[in-house]
Amino acid sequence: MTIDWFTVLATIINFIILVAILKHFFFNKVKDLLKKRQEDITAQIREADENAEKARKLRIDNENLLKSAKEEGKKITEEQKRKADKLYEEIIDNAQKDANSVIEKAKAEMVKERDKAEQELKQQTVQLALMMSSKILNEVIDEEKHRQLIDEFISKVGI
Repeated sequence: MTIDWFTVLATIINFIILVAILKHFFFNKVKDLLKKRQEDITAQIREADENAEKARKLRIDNENLLKSAKEEGKKITEEQKRKADKLYEEIIDNAQKDANSVIEKAKAEMVKERDKAEQELKQQTVQLALMMSSKILNEVIDEEKHRQLIDEFISKVGI
């Protein structure tokens, strides 16, 4: 097999010309395109890192806000509980005072009614005694009559 050096030389020259043409028209554009793509990727990575940092800061801020909100909620709950306990104590005290007042009024009413009943009983006893005295004075009393008057008195008094 014989090598045609002219064809080899022509192929090499064609290859060099083709590389020169490609370099002149395409390689710089491809190189610029790759450089731009690399810069875009670097910018996206930097932006992603910045966003991750912002997200971390926001998460920390949100955790702090949540923690302070929980503490404030706890304080509000404790304050409301204290107010409710105070109101409960006031209601209990007022109810106790009202109950004591009702009891005192009832006791006073009972004493008044008892005194009234005793007074009426005394008046009735006096009237009965007067009635018996007048009957005794109007009549001559024998033993049987005396017993009959005593029985009447006892039945009227309720003994």
